[in-house]
Amino acid sequence: MSFEAKNQRNESPTSDEAANPGDTKNSIESLIPVWINADLFVHILKQNVPEFHEIRNFKVKPAVAPGENYATMMLHIDIEISTHSGEVNRLSYVMKTPIASMRNIMEKHNVFDIESSMYRLVVPEMEQMYRDAGVEVKFSAKYYDIQTPSEFGVVMLEDLGQRSFKNVNRLEGLDMEHTKSVLRKLAQWHAASATRVQLKGSYPDGLMVGFFSDEHFVLMKQIYEKLNNIFLQCANSFKDNVGYIQQLKQFDGIYFDTFFQAGKFDPNAFNVLNHGDCWSNNVMFQHDADGKIKETYFVDYQIPKYGSPAQDLYYMILSSTHIDLKLKHFDYFIKFYHDNLVENLVLLKYPRKIPNLKDIHIMLHEYNIWAYVTMTGVMAAVLLDPSDKANLESLIGESEAGDEFKRQLFSNQRFRKHAEIIIPWLQNRGVLEC
Repeated sequence: MSFEAKNQRNESPTSDEAANPGDTKNSIESLIPVWINADLFVHILKQNVPEFHEIRNFKVKPAVAPGENYATMMLHIDIEISTHSGEVNRLSYVMKTPIASMRNIMEKHNVFDIESSMYRLVVPEMEQMYRDAGVEVKFSAKYYDIQTPSEFGVVMLEDLGQRSFKNVNRLEGLDMEHTKSVLRKLAQWHAASATRVQLKGSYPDGLMVGFFSDEHFVLMKQIYEKLNNIFLQCANSFKDNVGYIQQLKQFDGIYFDTFFQAGKFDPNAFNVLNHGDCWSNNVMFQHDADGKIKETYFVDYQIPKYGSPAQDLYYMILSSTHIDLKLKHFDYFIKFYHDNLVENLVLLKYPRKIPNLKDIHIMLHEYNIWAYVTMTGVMAAVLLDPSDKANLESLIGESEAGDEFKRQLFSNQRFRKHAEIIIPWLQNRGVLEC
């Protein structure tokens, strides 16, 4: 066996520790776990590639640029193999691995276990529900179950880039057609999960509760209140803020408790399994030769959460649509989502009363805290220029460097432009009332 590996080393550690960043001038390649090498993939290749013989060449490199993923390291695995019949093939995969700053969180809530179970069990079950109803619906990339020395596991997927899937530029935001494509897929996802729970019972606790458990309350409160404090500091200089700045500061006293309570689902209401992190980098599109959308896939299932669909709707529309669309067409987007939701609930024979459009708007009002949390959270990350400082440690850590990064989130001109139109919109909808 001969191969070339960018991270091939003599060491054989059994943890998620990476090499010293200083070894290669602090380059991101030096953070790749040392146990990722060609030998790790032999077993899975034997299982999945007919007539697999040997690995001829092996390369691993970061799959995304710094600042495009906060909680995990995304790696691109490029493997050249030969078969017993003499053919030479090139295979590509994407692997997500834990990062050190996630250790404390994962010891209590292993998001890699959650995501693996989503790909192994939940997603295939939803797709089979549509197949049984006579419709072919695909939600995600193919998943591979691979054993590694990683303490918290990994997630390994097909490389969707090989089928010309790609993200939309997050800084520009989704246009009308891409937004509708995401909402159509989200409606299919929500309809399947809502029907599944009614027919088969609850999902496991990790999906029903997510991070909204008492053991996570203190940690979440520290993270969100720190973010909100810096957001408020920056909001002091927002354009035309006189009409809302005092209300924002008063709202700060209750917003986290309101948010945490909104994470608890009402068993008597219409509920779905929210994707939980449905923003532009976690949606991939495949286009035809004319640029029209052929397929839409979700990725990154680390924080799904059962509850009101208001969570995913606010999260996706406010964080990821173009600034000229997100408020002007918000109600249209909700109606478009609802039309598709009803169509799929009927198709899947949802056994309870199907919510009407008014019901969805009532949910959006009842859970409108998700709009505020989206604006002060994921939307800020989506709109930030690429930066090697954009990581989870900067986002949740207590340090001067972390505080400076948070100020960049909320003080840059792109975020300000969005926030300065969204805050009055939130105020007019009663979101900021104490």
